[in-house]
Amino acid sequence: MALSLSVSIEQWQVAGSFIISRGAKNHVDVVCCAISDGSSTGQAEATPIYYEGESASRCASEIERFFEANPEPTRAAVLQGMPRGAARNALDCALWDLECRQRNMALWQLAGLPEPVATLSALTISLGAPEVMEGHARQAAAQGHGLLKLKLSGDHDRERVAAVHRGAPDARLIVDANESWNDLDIEAEASWLAEYSVELIEQPVSAGRDHLLAGVRSPVPLCADESCHSSADVERLAPYYDAVNIKLDKAGGLTEAMAMVRAAQAAEMKIMVGCMLSTSLGIRPAFALAQLAQWVDLDGPLLLARDRADAFRFESGMIMPAPGAI
Repeated sequence: MALSLSVSIEQWQVAGSFIISRGAKNHVDVVCCAISDGSSTGQAEATPIYYEGESASRCASEIERFFEANPEPTRAAVLQGMPRGAARNALDCALWDLECRQRNMALWQLAGLPEPVATLSALTISLGAPEVMEGHARQAAAQGHGLLKLKLSGDHDRERVAAVHRGAPDARLIVDANESWNDLDIEAEASWLAEYSVELIEQPVSAGRDHLLAGVRSPVPLCADESCHSSADVERLAPYYDAVNIKLDKAGGLTEAMAMVRAAQAAEMKIMVGCMLSTSLGIRPAFALAQLAQWVDLDGPLLLARDRADAFRFESGMIMPAPGAI
């Protein structure tokens, strides 16, 4: 079966700006991959992980080089022959989509996942002054968002959490420290946060310094994000974390992400399925996987100024696929 490949780079504007402890973004560059057998075409999108040195142009070149050397790639060959990251994610998910179209099957059916239903997704509150985050939380609550994810920095975090809680007192909260709590008493921070409806703490320490969590008895589950990229990482991290955040761009595709879910389940760890900034095309395979998660954070498209035509719908904090999107 002769296959053809098309790779492109698109830039999408962020609604306002997206601010975390590592900096601010007002747009996101994504890599779009289309692979065709002449009658059916599989499409996928991936977001380069900038803090790991990835760029859209580099990912596009990586996909093209691999395809030139492997003109009839399989998902197994992609998993074995490409390093994890956004480039592999784009090609892996495009191959999943191609097979779905060839076999006239939904992705969840082909992958053996539960049939997707409308799912509660977190909405991210960007890092900012406490009063600004309070205002964003109040606006989010008024729009029906019942699960908020706060970006923190390791400095004045208690004030930020308290402010968000004032703005949205009935909302469930996730906090994302983005590796910024290396020098804090994490057990004390977690005990304080537990009083403010915080139910998950993402990546409190730097990747590679997970040993700082040894012996920490946190009343709030700790979730590995930047530390956990593949199924091989899960067992290593199990002594330090209660959950893992699985993102397809980190894992390098749905194939490896499904292996991460199995590894987490075997380690009795909980699962969060997240995303980078992306359009609805980028989160389509993640939405199928999210049916196995305890927490879902697929608000990437909601943070953009606009989305694709066949977009997911976000209503009252729930994410719902467009007809035919899954």
